[in-house]
Amino acid sequence: MSSSDPARRQAAIAVAVRPDLWPSAARAARRHLPSRWWRGPGALRSAEPWLRFRLETAYGTERGTPPAGDLVTWLRWLRTWPRVRR
Repeated sequence: MSSSDPARRQAAIAVAVRPDLWPSAARAARRHLPSRWWRGPGALRSAEPWLRFRLETAYGTERGTPPAGDLVTWLRWLRTWPRVRR
């Protein structure tokens, strides 16, 4: 999907208008980055198989985009979990 996909734009707006979810969104983004991601070309792609699997199990297709409401619900749920140190 392109970055101009309306569903992605709606999800970004849904998070942007909720400053209380910004820390959860930042932590989630950081946790999905592999260790030392900056050390090689294509390093950010290592999370893609996991993400494709999660999208397929949740939405029936690995190319799906979660609805904005699902993203907000997930970030709220994530915020309730205690922080675990790696």
